[in-house]
Amino acid sequence: MGKERWSSRWGVILAVTGSAVGLGNFLRFPGLAAEYGGGVFMIPYFISLLLLGLPLAWAEWAMGRYGGVRGFNSTPGILRVICGGPGRETRGRLAAYAGVLGLLVPVVIYMYYVFIEAWCLGYAWHYLAGSLSLGPDRAAYQKFFVDFIGASHDGALVHQPFNATMIFVVVCVLANFLLIYRGLSAGIEWFCVRAMPLLVICALLVLARVLTLGAPDPAHPDLNVINGLGSMWNLPPTWDGLWKALANPTMWLAAAGQIFFSLSVGFGVIITYSSYLRRNDDIALSSTTAVAGNEFCEVSLGGMITVPAAFVFFGAAGVAGGTFGLGFQTLPLVFDLMPLGRIVGFLFFFLLFLAAITSSLSMLQPAIAFLEEGLGLNRKSSVALLGFMTLIGNGVVIYFSAGTAAIDGMDFWVGTFCIYLLATLQVLIFGWILGTQRGVEELNRGAAMTIPRWFPFVVRYVSPLFLLTILGFWLAKNFSADLAKSWEPTGGKVAMIFVAICLALFLLLITQALRRWENLERKSS
Repeated sequence: MGKERWSSRWGVILAVTGSAVGLGNFLRFPGLAAEYGGGVFMIPYFISLLLLGLPLAWAEWAMGRYGGVRGFNSTPGILRVICGGPGRETRGRLAAYAGVLGLLVPVVIYMYYVFIEAWCLGYAWHYLAGSLSLGPDRAAYQKFFVDFIGASHDGALVHQPFNATMIFVVVCVLANFLLIYRGLSAGIEWFCVRAMPLLVICALLVLARVLTLGAPDPAHPDLNVINGLGSMWNLPPTWDGLWKALANPTMWLAAAGQIFFSLSVGFGVIITYSSYLRRNDDIALSSTTAVAGNEFCEVSLGGMITVPAAFVFFGAAGVAGGTFGLGFQTLPLVFDLMPLGRIVGFLFFFLLFLAAITSSLSMLQPAIAFLEEGLGLNRKSSVALLGFMTLIGNGVVIYFSAGTAAIDGMDFWVGTFCIYLLATLQVLIFGWILGTQRGVEELNRGAAMTIPRWFPFVVRYVSPLFLLTILGFWLAKNFSADLAKSWEPTGGKVAMIFVAICLALFLLLITQALRRWENLERKSS
């Protein structure tokens, strides 16, 4: 167990940054900011970054390496070794079962994420081929998007198995599994070291074009880049409006969920990635660098590209429309109206594809690590088993595509709610079971920077209280409505049932893994 290693310090930093930098940076973040009022959303966003994101990133890197040097690379195994020990076997078993979220979350997100990844590749190809210039009518872009993803009705893509969309899906699935099969350093690290610099170059080129748009319509000089940037940061004009907006618990849950989704904390990825580090490798500066790199891509690139580009052509109405509406319907029309728009459109969707695949590559490694150490499978068998399972999930998402109901249901309940639960669990385990003293000692071993003195207090008291308060308000105010919204469409029902089946399967596998680990420990003693 735990024999794979990263080949370089920059390799692990770029791999972790690659897992963090994804569609959440360039589509999900701008979409949420627009949905919740721009500057208002940035308040809970940055509070969540400082009180949750950065502390939890440090905690996950420390817990991951702590478990890794003791022979475990999966969330169930790592949480068991932290919480268990002589006389605490029951607590260790319960922690292993709680670690199921570290398997469920990345695997289920991969199932719909790779489908969206295929959209990005497809759009990049259409721009390269010159077939996404559909004129000034926004309805044409909406129709193209609906047809491309099969959102008109369930089974729209499956009934045409050789259409372009399915070809892009197959390409993305094969690319992911080819790289994952090659292993940690020869596959994931090898790709991220090359893809991340290319991604940033593409983003900077697109950003340069957006920031030089000025006010493209002389008849509407107020629709300019400066005001477009302001729509991301401006607050309501009155204190009453600000406090009313900040009283929405769903916005705070969404902001915290975006931080977790974007940084890949509470995800099961970082805790697995860091478990492959050596005992004295730096984790303090590496984790901070990965967080900083992600925030640069999200706020400085994603936010400054997507929202201003839509605003200068269509105003505040153009920025609205949700993540998919903004990214795949409004922006293609913007690029069509923009000088050099075909090139910019290709670069934008190609960088989205690169961002997506560097993230999706990371999502299966936690489950592969578990299958290897929990069931004793080799990498080939683990990848094959996981490939079969995720292909079924891909099929559910692709078939129940009407209105993107299956994607929306999985994204909220797994991509936000379950991530939130796992983050809460991990911060409690770090602060109260591993203990801040041992945790800080782990962070400081081989550290290339000093962890701030406020970290132990924040991670032990402030972060759990913040998480539990938001969760409590959301459960009291919005849980029933959000559940009904997800359950109403057929795709939502099927997605939630499928997630429940995956959860049950992983719990059964953890039971088998616990038997194996305990037998190995009895033999070794």
